[in-house]
Amino acid sequence: MGRAKHEDSGETVEPEATPERSYEELAENVNVIARPLASRKLTRRLCKCIKKAAKQKQIRRGVKEVQKFLNKGEKGITVLAGDTLPIEVYCHIPIMCEDRNLPYVYIPSKTDLGTAAGSKRPTCVIMIKPHEEYQEAYDECLEEVEALPLPL
Repeated sequence: MGRAKHEDSGETVEPEATPERSYEELAENVNVIARPLASRKLTRRLCKCIKKAAKQKQIRRGVKEVQKFLNKGEKGITVLAGDTLPIEVYCHIPIMCEDRNLPYVYIPSKTDLGTAAGSKRPTCVIMIKPHEEYQEAYDECLEEVEALPLPL
């Protein structure tokens, strides 16, 4: 983006920083397949767990990587971004999780998902693997995700 010159005066004008959007605003923009959608509280917990997992290098990031490790039988919580378009990019991941009895959940923002993983780029899917360093946080998230009703 950078700076923009004002046409009349020749002054440089800094672009406005994008204001942080609330959970409700983000939840309004999720796509039609984003079920079960995590609550605000669960979204925060998942993001904290992802940060801890990223420090321990215990996450799988991106559709190709998550798909590969789901096929290999790896266990973990799959977190998908609800605002990913087109949905064809990742709509097969929940089906793969259901076939393998693995928990999955959507959070409203791919930007938040990418940030939690320590990336500057948005990410549409992450798998959190269990690890003893953050086992308690992982177990709390797992319990809440498994309690969510699956779509019909």
